Amino acid sequence: MELDPDDPRPPYQQVANALRAAILTKTFQPGEKLPSGPELSQRFGVARMTVQQAIRLLRDEGLVVSRQGSGVYVRERTQRPVDLRSHLERAFEEPEVSVDFAGFSGETLHGAITEPLDKIRDGRLRPESLSVRLLVPDPRQPWTLPARVDDLADSPPFRARAARIMQRHTLAVVDTVNELADLGLVPNARAQVRINPAVPLFKLYLLNDADVFFGYYPVQEHKLRLDGEETAIWDLMGKDATLFHHAADSDEDSVASQYLRQSRMWFDSVWSTVARDFQQ
Repeated sequence: MELDPDDPRPPYQQVANALRAAILTKTFQPGEKLPSGPELSQRFGVARMTVQQAIRLLRDEGLVVSRQGSGVYVRERTQRPVDLRSHLERAFEEPEVSVDFAGFSGETLHGAITEPLDKIRDGRLRPESLSVRLLVPDPRQPWTLPARVDDLADSPPFRARAARIMQRHTLAVVDTVNELADLGLVPNARAQVRINPAVPLFKLYLLNDADVFFGYYPVQEHKLRLDGEETAIWDLMGKDATLFHHAADSDEDSVASQYLRQSRMWFDSVWSTVARDFQQ
């Protein structure tokens, strides 16, 4: 699995190409765990950072999923999902940008929105306004899902773990957007997080009131070490969600336009009624 020194492509692309071929030819089966970063680094004779770049590329293509504390796995469904990242980057080219997210942790949004936010900081993008709203479940309230496998009971240690992940990703987005406003790089920029009493079984993205992306969270057993004990949890696997895309068109009665309108209505209704501002 050594790289070709005469290949002009960067090493991370060569690694990604080799792994992609192995996945698509079923050398690595759907659901199978890939070798660890150090193992792949040794096999290909490259630095671990190179392997990480290759894995990130495959993850963006929807071929693999990373599960914190567990490793990188071949996606169960290896068809390529909707490319949220490219649509998000195009949305940031408009003078007025709005991004609304409803889901579990905001991890995928954090990864996809980082580059366009960096482009604003570098002066490559200059929107006149930017609004980001994130709607996530309240980790202080008992959850029906995720739940313990043995008795379907709520797990406070799991909620505490999920809260840390949620805060890490959502607050990173909020801090970055608000920093752009403080620096004067966007005349009108604001980001907010609100918690909602219901745990979503889906993720929803609304971009510039023009595009909507929707995906279901599969429920899978996930074993974690919580409070020093291995615990089996029925977990919501956001990275395994395939997104469906609808774009508004000139026909207000088209399915896409109606879907976008109803998604906007649902988000705004929850945001303005039962949702509460997140308090650290």
